[in-house]
Amino acid sequence: MFALFALFDRFVRMLTKISGWVAGILILLTSFIVTYEVFMRGFFNAPTEWSIEISVYLIMASGFLGLAPALAGNNHISVDLVTSKLKPQVNRVLHIITSVIGLVFCLILTVASADMVLVSYEINSLSTSTLRIPLYIPQACIPIGSALIVLEFIRQILSDLTRQSAQEGK
Repeated sequence: MFALFALFDRFVRMLTKISGWVAGILILLTSFIVTYEVFMRGFFNAPTEWSIEISVYLIMASGFLGLAPALAGNNHISVDLVTSKLKPQVNRVLHIITSVIGLVFCLILTVASADMVLVSYEINSLSTSTLRIPLYIPQACIPIGSALIVLEFIRQILSDLTRQSAQEGK
């Protein structure tokens, strides 16, 4: 059982790391696109038609792909006014409870957004810009990022539970 969890743990950590790298690359790519747009508009008075739309899609994708790495690195916003005063054991239990709540929310988000992407694909929904990008492509980052954070929540819950049971066994 522990070997299976260790394999799952390694797999999710690898996916989370890759997701973080991809999110960072997308932000870097966005900065190049925006710089190019500023250069073309400022020096040649030739703005592009595509830069804003593509930049929005890339930032959206980087945000959703960055959710799991932010959770894994404990970089989400948290208020420790109350929890800093509690015993470590109580904090672990609260962390498990809040992780389960986050897991349920993200599962709902994953299912609902996957349904949205499927509908966009089925009806061939296109962007209203001159690019006419199929909307399921940029929308796909929502269920992908949500699924990644679901896996990270599961990994953290299992890790907390195994740590909790190990400490109770002492």
